[in-house]
This record gives sequence, C-alpha cells and structure tokens, in this order.
Amino acid sequence: MKALQYRTVGAAPEVVTVPDPEPGPGQVLLKVTAAGVCHSDIAVMSLPAEQLSFPLPLTLGHEGVGTVAALGAGAEGFAVGDAVAVYGPWGCGSCSACARGRENYCLRAAELGIRPPGLGAPGAIAEYMIVDSPRHLVPLGGLDPVRAVPLTDAGLTPYHAVKRSLPKLVPGSTVVVIGAGGLGHVAVQILRAMTAARVVALDVTEEKLALARAVGAHETVLSDAGAAAAVRELTGGRGAEVVLDFVGAPPTVAAAGAMVAIEGDVTIVGLGGGTLPVGFGSLPYEVSVTSPYWGTRAELVEVLDLARAGAIDVHTETYGLDDAPKAYERLHAGRVEGRAVILPNG
Repeated sequence: MKALQYRTVGAAPEVVTVPDPEPGPGQVLLKVTAAGVCHSDIAVMSLPAEQLSFPLPLTLGHEGVGTVAALGAGAEGFAVGDAVAVYGPWGCGSCSACARGRENYCLRAAELGIRPPGLGAPGAIAEYMIVDSPRHLVPLGGLDPVRAVPLTDAGLTPYHAVKRSLPKLVPGSTVVVIGAGGLGHVAVQILRAMTAARVVALDVTEEKLALARAVGAHETVLSDAGAAAAVRELTGGRGAEVVLDFVGAPPTVAAAGAMVAIEGDVTIVGLGGGTLPVGFGSLPYEVSVTSPYWGTRAELVEVLDLARAGAIDVHTETYGLDDAPKAYERLHAGRVEGRAVILPNG
C-alpha cells in the first residue's frame, strides 16, 4: 500500500510503498477514508534526532476516519464495513486515568511505549492503518468523512479546552481565541454553540480573521504588539475571562497574559514553545494557566454529536495521497484555510 512517511530527520515526508498491514489479536484494520494534516506533525518533524522518542520511518497522520476492513482475533463491537473515527491519544486502558476515559492522560503510556497513531505508531495517511483496540473507534454516524476527520483533533482539542472553562464563559464575559487556523476556527464555532460569551479572534492575516468572522467571531483583532491593549479596550479595561492560545509562540503567550482578566483562564494549546511565568504580581490576581493535551473519548463522542447537530462545519482543503507532501508545504507556509485533509483511497 501507499503511505506518507517521515523517514529521515530534517527531510520532507515522502510517499512510499510499504507492506499491507494485518490486524493482530484485538486489533482492527481500517481502510482509511480521510486523514488530517496538523501542525503537530510539523513540530515532530522539526525535532533534532536526540529529541525524537520513537524510531523512523513513521507513517504520519493522527487524525483518521475509515471503514472497518478486518477484525483481529477477539476484536469485538464493530463489523466489516462500519464507518468509524479514530480516537488518537491511545493509553493502556487500565490505569486510573484510562478507567475514567481520559486516555489522553494515561499514567503508563510512556512506560509501556504506547504512542498515538502518526505520533509514534503508524498513522492514518496511508491506504490502511491498524487501530490497536476497538475502544479507540467511535461510530461516524452518517457524518461526511472529510468534514469529520479534523474533529478527532482539531475539534476534540479545542472542545476539551473550552469545556474546562465553561463556568467562566457566562453572559457578559469575553473569550479570546488566538490563532484562527485549523483548531482556532473550530474553537470559535464551539464557543458560539456552547456559550453566550463574546468571542474575539486574533490572527496575523486578514484572511484568517475573515474566516473567524465567517464562522461566528463577534470581533476580530490583528495579532500584533497592540493586540492586548485592543482587547482591554474592547472589554472596558477588564480583560478577557478566558484566553485560548492555539499558537503558543512566545509573543502570543505573552499577549495572553497581558489581556487576561482577574480570575481568568489562560489555556496554551499551541506548540509554539512559549511559556508564561506564574507568580504573585506577574499576572492578574488568581489567573489560572494550563496546557491541556487532546481530549477524552467521551468528549470525542460529544464533538461528533455537535457536528451532527450542525454546530460545527470545518473548512477543509482536500488532497490525494500523492499530493500529501504539498499539503504539508502549504500548512508550513500558513496558506491552508481551515484544515488540510488527505484522501488516501480517493
């Protein structure tokens, strides 16, 4: 089969031919319908060799949907032909975090060498992929695979980030979304569907700000040195009760700290390497700063339900498998509007 692999440290990913996978006991073989392209992949491919925690080559793609092609011995709960989405942050399934469905925070994954597809295990940008357990599959329930595949990360990750701050997103509150790209433009829609807060979107280009307005942002602000002051002006000097940073670079993280309100939340989702000092006097009183990772299996079910209700519509660009390297080039250059989706069998 064909697959997109990261094969050499520092090199671009390549489309290669690899052996067809076969499911082992308890595993599921998927024929991949669609796979998402994410900045996290670029972050991984930017690491020096000494920081890579898994061997190469690696088949990329941690967002995947497909149809069940075969079941390994003992795998139950699905039938051949079922359309499913892949829950990506795999865990051991038995520790206290996994028992609560929070496999994204599995306590033993590192110890046991369990890695997500496309981020250590073979991923979804291939004609077929192996899913280690049926519990990591969620029925697609009639959703369009192209629109649904980004929801497994670009939907689930912002949903998890928004959900933890819901008590602060009351009528009259303000929430800032920094970065209106793949995750950010979905976050705007989730916020509009689940809260009465005023949504302010920040980005560096007018094209991304136009996308944010199109999907429901009440206000948009250019993400520059004056962004924090602009947000404070919009809020009468109070600041934003919640700031969701989907970039995570040093300038955006600093801006988040400068625009958050007393008792507010700053949530750093993006992988841009920025850090925010926490200590008395460095931020407004009682500000909470967190950096969550992905989301729970139950939350993925909820995200797909939101999509079925028409509350989320992910903007996508589609590519064939042979053009997958071009999708990464466009993403790296900031030219993808919404999410790039690969159709390995399209």
